[in-house]
Amino acid sequence: MDPVKYAQSFLVDYRLLLEGSLDMVWLASVSEHAHTFLYCSPSSLQVLGYSPERLSTMTPEDIFTPEAQQLIAQDVQRIRLGQPTSMVMVEAVRSDGRHIWLENKVRVLDRGEDDVMHVAVYLRDVTDRKLLQDQLAQMAYLDGLTGIQNRRAFDLALDKEWKRAARNGSPLSLILLDVDHFKIYNDTYGHLTGDDCLRAIAGAVRICVRRPDDVVARFGGEELAVLLPGTPPDGAEEVAQRLCAGVMDLAIPHNGNGGRGIVTMSGGVSTAVACTDGRVRMPEGLLAAADAALYKAKHLGRNQIAASLLLKAPGERMRELSAASASRRSVLQP
Repeated sequence: MDPVKYAQSFLVDYRLLLEGSLDMVWLASVSEHAHTFLYCSPSSLQVLGYSPERLSTMTPEDIFTPEAQQLIAQDVQRIRLGQPTSMVMVEAVRSDGRHIWLENKVRVLDRGEDDVMHVAVYLRDVTDRKLLQDQLAQMAYLDGLTGIQNRRAFDLALDKEWKRAARNGSPLSLILLDVDHFKIYNDTYGHLTGDDCLRAIAGAVRICVRRPDDVVARFGGEELAVLLPGTPPDGAEEVAQRLCAGVMDLAIPHNGNGGRGIVTMSGGVSTAVACTDGRVRMPEGLLAAADAALYKAKHLGRNQIAASLLLKAPGERMRELSAASASRRSVLQP
């Protein structure tokens, strides 16, 4: 059937419903190489800022982002293979340049012999819902007390960065930080003051970590973790020193901290190249090394940094350093 006549026939039965709907309803002719809008309901002007007449001259490339176009193309392919209906959430660009999210439902009305399908497309503006979902998803990866990322976010980042380091043969460094004598601090000043202390420390650490790919997370209790992709051992130790110095600069009183008088932190640093021929084949090895270094720093008197396990890059001789020989510490004076 002629596309124009098909659209006219469709509108005879559904015009009142279509023109009264707040959602957009489009009638389209879809072939392997082209999408033609045969009808666009009046609500298109409110939702997208384009009149139905203007939309009839446009293509999906004029309306949807490249990522949305890929989703739509995959959707069309599923329909072409026999699926009668489909639904995807896609990002569109209004006439004023503002991006919105649309719930895109497609129903096949007719499959022509010439490989042309007539479809009805129902589009609903779900931008507010998408923004709320994104906010909730983000909150799921934030620590409620400190506002930095939580352990779940850290675990995901560690897995992602370990795989990237394995692909690139680049170093991956980890810093574990622990507040010195924090139990005594809580017992002395109270848990509410302890919460304030952790928030201040997290803020200071976050300010000192400057690169966008670096990850600062609350590892658990009074422990923080800092993941440094592409950072060699010396660079990681330098960052760790800067973080501990930043916490000392807060000058938070702590009379139970070994005579130092203020809150300090101890840190363990580990660096590895995720080589397939190395002894540490999983990211858990990086964690274990940083934890061992942190234990060493505490054992040596706290308020200092220690490094534990270093793996050489591919092509060099692999070696595991003992805790004694690998420890490179610098005592931080208040």
